[in-house]
Amino acid sequence: MSKTFPPQIKIPATYMRGGTSKGVFFNLTDLPKEAQVPGPARDALLLRVIGSPDPYGKHTDGMGGATSSTSKTVILSKSEMAGHDVNYLFGQVSIDKPFIDWSGNCGNLTAAVGSFAINSGLVDAERIPENGHAEVRIWQANIEKTIIAHVPITNGQVQETGNFILDGVTFPAAEVQVDFIDPAGEGSMFPTGNLVDELEVPGIGTFKATMITAGIPTIFLNADEINFNGKTYNGTELQEAINSDADALIMFETIRAYGALKMGLIESLEEAADRQHTPKVAFVAKPADYVSSSGKNISSSDIDLNVRALSMGKLHHAMMGTAAVAIATASTIPGTVVNLAAGGGDRQSVVFGHPSGTLKVGAETELKNDQWIAKKVFMSRSARVLMEGWVRVPADN
Repeated sequence: MSKTFPPQIKIPATYMRGGTSKGVFFNLTDLPKEAQVPGPARDALLLRVIGSPDPYGKHTDGMGGATSSTSKTVILSKSEMAGHDVNYLFGQVSIDKPFIDWSGNCGNLTAAVGSFAINSGLVDAERIPENGHAEVRIWQANIEKTIIAHVPITNGQVQETGNFILDGVTFPAAEVQVDFIDPAGEGSMFPTGNLVDELEVPGIGTFKATMITAGIPTIFLNADEINFNGKTYNGTELQEAINSDADALIMFETIRAYGALKMGLIESLEEAADRQHTPKVAFVAKPADYVSSSGKNISSSDIDLNVRALSMGKLHHAMMGTAAVAIATASTIPGTVVNLAAGGGDRQSVVFGHPSGTLKVGAETELKNDQWIAKKVFMSRSARVLMEGWVRVPADN
């Protein structure tokens, strides 16, 4: 007698682009009861939605895009935090492992949180103007921080179309300004207490490193100090130059693990494998001409520095939003490797080059009681609904 298989279940969901990422968005109350709380049931459901783990690395049987930028899930709920509209929980889904990293935020998808919250009725109607910008107050539940999204509104509806160009995104859309409030929080944003450390990585080298926790824990290195297997770096690399080099990827992951240990994020090197989303590792360089992945000529005169960053073990095609927060913060603090690559001194913003083009970010930082404080980081992104309806997964998932 043949086995009888249960039918698929369907769950209301919205597929959205936010910044240079895209993911599947859910209203918490639309999830099955067992997935409305953290735990194995939730993780198993979201893994199946994305199509992970996929040994083929394609996400053919799921909603994921088989890259760190497109293997993402978001759960939103009405916030009970005073002065906030919505709680935002982000899950970074591993492509080839049965694992979801809940340790950090996605700054790019933050740009889509406001519009999803408004469209889902999670923002009180009186807070939405007929025309102008709705100020959506977001509680980022992963890192327990406040983010403000300024969502454009036309005739009472979220405005998604426009002429704002974001390098790394093919088509123009409406601009969404995102403010990250107090992105470093309590304590020093420099876990080691230093603006620059000597990071020793056995078998690879010793690097000047700025290790900062702002937006997301990030390890910044100087590109010209990276020399491994006879290969040197200059900060103008595109994805293919690194992602096709297995030795380079192992090198960067090793650096990331030792940096995580020095930052106190893990207690042993082995733990780094279970903390793939954080910290990030990035390398910086002084301005230099290059041709972006879209064929656009980037002139050194148009940027303050070049930055390349890795996410989930691969060079990112543009720049993670949370890493951009770290870049903005570090660039305004004299003496960090980011600030020095940008020319040093006092500054309030930088334009940096990344594989897809350029991005301007700014920060308000101050030195108070011998400790640097980040009051606010701001940048512009865009967002758009790609599809809405139901996502289906096997009932016996």
